Amino acid sequence: MPTDLYKVTLSEDQIPTHWYNIVADLPTPPAPPLHPATGEPLTPADLAPLFPMGLIEQEASTERWIEIPAAVREIYRLWRPSPLYRARRLEQALGTTARIYYKYEGASPVGSHKANSSVPQAYYNKLAGRTRLTTETGAGQWGAALAFAAEIFGLEAAIWQVRSSFEGKPYRSAQMAVFGGKAVASPSELTAIGRKLREQFPDTTGSLGMAISEAVEVAAQDPNASYSLGSVLNHVLLHQTVIGQETLKQLEVFEEPRADYLFACAGGGSNLGGIAFPFIRENLAGRQQVKITACEPAAAPSLTQGEFRYDFGDTAGMTPKLKMYTLGADFVPDPVHAGGLRYHGMAPLVSHCYHEGYLSAIAIKQREAFEAGVLFSRAEGIIPASESNHAIAGAVRQAKATPAGETPVIVIGVSGSGQLDLPAYTEYLSGEMPNT
Repeated sequence: MPTDLYKVTLSEDQIPTHWYNIVADLPTPPAPPLHPATGEPLTPADLAPLFPMGLIEQEASTERWIEIPAAVREIYRLWRPSPLYRARRLEQALGTTARIYYKYEGASPVGSHKANSSVPQAYYNKLAGRTRLTTETGAGQWGAALAFAAEIFGLEAAIWQVRSSFEGKPYRSAQMAVFGGKAVASPSELTAIGRKLREQFPDTTGSLGMAISEAVEVAAQDPNASYSLGSVLNHVLLHQTVIGQETLKQLEVFEEPRADYLFACAGGGSNLGGIAFPFIRENLAGRQQVKITACEPAAAPSLTQGEFRYDFGDTAGMTPKLKMYTLGADFVPDPVHAGGLRYHGMAPLVSHCYHEGYLSAIAIKQREAFEAGVLFSRAEGIIPASESNHAIAGAVRQAKATPAGETPVIVIGVSGSGQLDLPAYTEYLSGEMPNT
């Protein structure tokens, strides 16, 4: 029988020593990224203007385990291992016999899982002698995480934040400024592509694709700068696998030999891949049979409504072409509050796993997401990020569908804290939230 614990927090010496690379275990290899001009597979030299070689090697690696540098693990100790909770009060509120667990990444210094990748990205750029990082951010979690990591390693962080989030979540840019980063609303007047987009779409709320284009443009023109991406690319998802590795260990402490369902929010794919890839490894090895569900916003349903094809990762067509589920690089989602999920495509590795049937996907409208978030907050005492609410909503659906007397194990990836999302919660509670 499971223990009566409420939470399991591993000791610091149990922080993973290696990142897990799912590419090594996939029966069919994912399609390679292509050069945007030639259409040929990318080479390391093609990526060198934007990324340091340490990250380029990880992007193309087929090794199963990649060692986490000691300097990165030392910083990870600030918040890792993150806790795994048994959601006993949520179970009671739902009247379910399912056993629900949630992995909470909101305990990091920046309040989300994003620091798991920002720290190693800043580290490898510092080693390469870069002095400036450029990036995009949707809801602001990634921007804050990169500003935090850049400050640790003495780098400058220039951040283009999607305009709808920049205006709707002012404390996000303030958080970035406290950490030493500088955020501007995208599209901006600071780049050629930003000015072009503002002229072409004067009232645009912006998109991650637009913000990526601006950050890439600036990095490509500065030999001392690198571009840093908070999701989508292989090396980003690789860094996030510390989440799933810890979760598997913590379930053992809870005396749960297996999980039945895993729910995680999905925008670009970093949070989903981070918690799900170690479970997919267990499934492929025949040790578990976990049903993994990507919970995406109905406003940007790349997996459930997109096409599986090569597409640009940004609006302007400056990035490599990626084989992924996409709604089209020019797609601009409705300005839902889950800004971190407002992306036109899905990470190639997540897309590949979805295409091969290793995970499923559902699209959730934001009212259902926030209904689940409020229920979770009142039961568990944690206000989740807008993005995380989608995973919680998927798990709530499953828990409610559990036949009486059955006790499936449901795991939720709660990717971050929603303390800076309170205006969105206020809108929901007032009944004014659009159901997009």
